[in-house]
Amino acid sequence: MVVDDHPMWREGVARDLTEAGFLVVATSGEGRQAIRVAAAARPDVVVLDLQLPDISGVEVILGLRGALPAVRVLMLSASGEQQSVLDAVKAGATGYLVKSTAPAEFLEAVHRTAAGEAVFTSGLAGLVLGEYRRLAAGPGRGTGGADAAEPATPQLTERETEVLRLVAKGMSYKQIAQRLGLSHRTVQNHVQNTLGKLQLHNRVELTRYAIERGLDD
Repeated sequence: MVVDDHPMWREGVARDLTEAGFLVVATSGEGRQAIRVAAAARPDVVVLDLQLPDISGVEVILGLRGALPAVRVLMLSASGEQQSVLDAVKAGATGYLVKSTAPAEFLEAVHRTAAGEAVFTSGLAGLVLGEYRRLAAGPGRGTGGADAAEPATPQLTERETEVLRLVAKGMSYKQIAQRLGLSHRTVQNHVQNTLGKLQLHNRVELTRYAIERGLDD
């Protein structure tokens, strides 16, 4: 699904996706309409602009995730400002690209988003990882309280933990596969199994989980 308030841009993105073999189930130019339509159309991936005429992209992400918890949201925005990126990711966006991204890179990003990867315009991945590290190191970590009431961590296999550590370092599935001598699909399977065990929805949440537990060291 493509959500953007500029008709020519919206239809152009939808056309490019269709020509690349994707099934575009819906388009929308307004945030509230997008949430309603998505609930009925049930897209796997939503390509979403940050600036919409009625509500913000962040509000749309929250609404989409409420209606479709498993949906993956790829932001495609003219803004590359740090706060915009962080707000989108904290709301549940899986990835973030600026609109100056090359068409081939954009199509690859949609494929990767559909596969559950976190995809960011060059330079933004480090920003997001840095913010998660800052939050993980903030007040309250390891001091008891709410942490002491958390249920026991689900048991991960040695290989799942190894893959999780590399995810926390910001490595792509392809890079992890090369590092560990595994196939791309095997790495995907390990990540999906880990997401299921930890009851998380996407790789962004998985990265934050790993960093909060110091697995990116």
